[in-house]
Amino acid sequence: MNRRTALARRSATVVAAAATAVLAAAGAASAHVSVNPDEAVQGSYTKVAFRVPNERDDSSTTRVEVDLPKDHPVASVSVRPLPGWTAAVEKSTLDKPLTSDDGQITEAVTKITWTADKGARIGPGQFQEFDVSLGPLPADTASMVFKALQTYDDGQVVRWIDVAEEGKPEPEHPAPTLALTKAAAVGGDHHGAAPAAGAAGGDHADGAEAAPAASGDDSTARALGVAGIVVGVVGAGLGVLGLRRRSGSAS
Repeated sequence: MNRRTALARRSATVVAAAATAVLAAAGAASAHVSVNPDEAVQGSYTKVAFRVPNERDDSSTTRVEVDLPKDHPVASVSVRPLPGWTAAVEKSTLDKPLTSDDGQITEAVTKITWTADKGARIGPGQFQEFDVSLGPLPADTASMVFKALQTYDDGQVVRWIDVAEEGKPEPEHPAPTLALTKAAAVGGDHHGAAPAAGAAGGDHADGAEAAPAASGDDSTARALGVAGIVVGVVGAGLGVLGLRRRSGSAS
C-alpha cells in the first residue's frame, strides 16, 4: 500500500467516524418526550400534542403520565380519544379558585395518564402523539412545564422531569415545556387573546385539522442542520486529502 492510498483511507475513516457521531447525537437529541407546538399565547385556548418516542430497541412503551402544573392550573382540559389507549384524568382541589365565565372553579386537571390496551404499544423505532386541548392558558407565567413519566413493558420508567435552565446545557431528561407569549393588543378571539400556535378555530382547538405544524418545522430544521454539519465534515476531510495529494506530487 503506497502512502497516498494510506492517507486516503485514513481520511475516509476520520470523515465517516465524524459523520456517524454527528448523526448519533442528533438522533439522541430528537428522542425526547416533547410538547408540540412548543409555543402558545397567554390567555388563549390551544391544542397540544405530547409526542412520545420509543428510545429502546428491546422493549415497548405501554404507559405515559403527564403532570399539568398545579401552580398555573387550566380551567378547561379535554383529551382526544386515541384508539388502543385508555386515558385517565385526575383532578386536584385548587388552593386559589379560578374565575371563569361560568363562575368559580375550585378544582382542575393536574394529571393525565394514557395506558396501552392489550396489543397496543409504542414499539422500537416508533412514536405516538397524545392530543390535549387546554385553555385558557395562564397569563401570569412565561412557560408551562409538563413533567412526564414513560413506562416500558419491562418495568423501566424514564422520568422526563428535569427543568431546563437558560444558559446551561440541556438536561438529560428535559420536561416538555410550552413557552407562553403575550397576547396581541388588538384582534384575536377568546376574550381578546390571539389564537395560539396550532389552535383550530371555533372549537377551542379540538378539531382534527389542527396539526402540530411547528413540530414538523422544528424536525425539518434539525434534519437540515445535521445534514449541513455532515456535508461540512466530509468536505473538510476531502480538502485535507487533496492538499496532501498535491503536497506529495510536488515532492
